[in-house]
Amino acid sequence: MLIFTEKELKQYVQINQDAIKVVEDAFTKLSSNEVIMPPIMRVDIEEQNGEVDVKSAYIKDKEMFAIKISSGFFNNYQLGLPSGNGMMILISTQTGVPEAILLDNGYLTEVRTAAAGAVAAKYLSKESIETVGVIGAGSQARFQLRSLSLVRNVSKVLVYARSAERAQAFAAEMAAELGVEITAVPDAETVVKNSDTVITTTPTKEPLIKADWLHPGLHITAMGSDAEHKQELEAEVLAKADLLVCDTKAQCARLGELHHALARGVLTENSQIIELGELTSLQVEGRTSDEQITVCDLTGTGVQDTAIALFAYQEMKKRNLGLNIEGSNLLIKN
Repeated sequence: MLIFTEKELKQYVQINQDAIKVVEDAFTKLSSNEVIMPPIMRVDIEEQNGEVDVKSAYIKDKEMFAIKISSGFFNNYQLGLPSGNGMMILISTQTGVPEAILLDNGYLTEVRTAAAGAVAAKYLSKESIETVGVIGAGSQARFQLRSLSLVRNVSKVLVYARSAERAQAFAAEMAAELGVEITAVPDAETVVKNSDTVITTTPTKEPLIKADWLHPGLHITAMGSDAEHKQELEAEVLAKADLLVCDTKAQCARLGELHHALARGVLTENSQIIELGELTSLQVEGRTSDEQITVCDLTGTGVQDTAIALFAYQEMKKRNLGLNIEGSNLLIKN
């Protein structure tokens, strides 16, 4: 068994065009019925504002599949700790034997989630965007902005977070990193009304974006709602969208923004809802005009985890990295 550390993974697996392509292909395979993906298992630890998820998927004809354990403890910032953590295990599809452990501390989840955001923007955001809006100022907000800049030209960004101090820090750090103008603003309404593309990255339980703020040409990627109690968008936002896209309809109907729209009756099971894989496989066309309002509901899928874990494994193997454990012997590969 090979064990890879967060330090190794961060050095050689980054949010780039290769990672985006891997995740895009995974959605295509999901849409083409080449994936077996069980429902998410989740343990809530409410008193600590935390949760632990287990996600997995088998992509047919792949030599391994991933089981991912990921945690989100959303008060951790008060302790100076990241909110996300976790690890991935790669299992042989021939023997069931564990082949590798990726001790990424949630890093690969950040990469694959950001990659999905880039895929959504590629098919749904306007080709030419003037202003990007980011709601949330944590680690995933940074990854989402990095990934968006790989598929769209980004020159101006507005950011809002519940902590004005964190929003200001985000603006300063990401402006220096990306060389773009970033301004922290006092509320979500300012972000939405003045942006062409908006990304939401929060674990909020109360909607942050109201339907009355939508305007022609707006695209929203909402990736914070991955549990029944989370909600970033008013249910009516989804109803007003000209194109509504989910990573998977079944999962979003259970956990995502779609869940709330169905519960409120503003959408039904017969409403026009597209899956992201239908766009990546070119079965369905994405944005067709600059006037459309588009929304993508991302809850995070096991197929993304297997895809990024296999990609990371290959990057590590070709560099002969990792800690190799054989039986009771511990061998370190240089």
